[in-house]
Amino acid sequence: MLHVVPAFDRIGEENAFAVLARAGALASEGRDIVNLGIGQPDMPTPAHIVEAGIKALRDGHHGYTPAVGILPLREAVASDILRRHRVTVHPDSVMIVPGGKVTMFMAILMFGAPGVEILYPDPGFPIYRSMIEFTGATPVPVPIREENGFAFSAEETLALITPKTRLLIVNSPANPTGGVTPKAEIDKLVKGLAEHPDLAVLSDEIYGTMTYDGEQHHSLLNYEEIRDRLIYLDGASKTYAMTGWRLGWSVWPKSLYDAARKLAVNSHSCVNAATQWAGIAALNGPQDCVTEMVAEFDRRRRIVVDGLNALPNVSCISPKGAFYAFPNISETGWKAKKLASALLEEAGVAVIGGPDFGVCGEGYIRLSYANSAENIRKALGLMNDFLARERADQG
Repeated sequence: MLHVVPAFDRIGEENAFAVLARAGALASEGRDIVNLGIGQPDMPTPAHIVEAGIKALRDGHHGYTPAVGILPLREAVASDILRRHRVTVHPDSVMIVPGGKVTMFMAILMFGAPGVEILYPDPGFPIYRSMIEFTGATPVPVPIREENGFAFSAEETLALITPKTRLLIVNSPANPTGGVTPKAEIDKLVKGLAEHPDLAVLSDEIYGTMTYDGEQHHSLLNYEEIRDRLIYLDGASKTYAMTGWRLGWSVWPKSLYDAARKLAVNSHSCVNAATQWAGIAALNGPQDCVTEMVAEFDRRRRIVVDGLNALPNVSCISPKGAFYAFPNISETGWKAKKLASALLEEAGVAVIGGPDFGVCGEGYIRLSYANSAENIRKALGLMNDFLARERADQG
């Protein structure tokens, strides 16, 4: 018998991929499935970005690159941060990684150990808790509540910090809820963190370009007082519809940068060269593609929210960011994961049960509106028919 380390008994996964696989299997059997489960833009990567990747291959960019990424891309990231957040970062603090998860992986590995506590949003991206448990650290959920518009509460977050806390993970705009935390709440959090100078912060801002209804994203990079312990996470997957290219980046404090570099050397070596040159085109090129995508997501968001609120015993507050809705289904009488499964198997609509994002996710399901308006309307109709039938059967 082979004996792997016990940590693998604790590691989790991202159930959206399991739902994607099941939806694919049903489709291969001839079933008509509308997938609102996976968080992936349905738009193609903009043409000028694709052409930059092709040109890089034709120009001979076929070899290894530096583990931290090529300098022109790190400079492009620094310029993008200056343009979007009005914050100056040095390219030598930027690291290019194959997707957003790698930064989570690195940060949690650095601070997670038995006897240590790590705070993370709940409901939140499932890899946070999975990796915390893998390291043996104690995961401490920070409740993300509907009554707060799915923004985090600074007061509630600060109250959970103990002498054992080593890392705080924050995410705004948020997956799975679409919540956007206002500046006043972030100000309050940063002020409170002054009492905990040894606590590192991982700020997941991968959806930072996607806000609606006049909301603004406020980056933690703007707070100079925590820059020496802040890890900033961003990437191209969502903003530029580049999920399959696997291109992310992060900004690290000087004291942690070399440790992150060594993890890169020991794991993925480097991000492939052509993808990095495509990333330069994405960041330095015209941004109208981003504006157009966000406008389309906004249009779909309104369709989703109106449609969900018309469903029997379902309510949904309007998400302010990302491309997810997180409707409250507690009045339907269903447990969330059972409802998600029934909607897929019986109605042909793929969604994700809220508990896949944490214990606070019970009573909710996640829908991605990174699908066409036509498919969204079709899915809402199928969901309405299913819930109406169930209510009639119970009556």
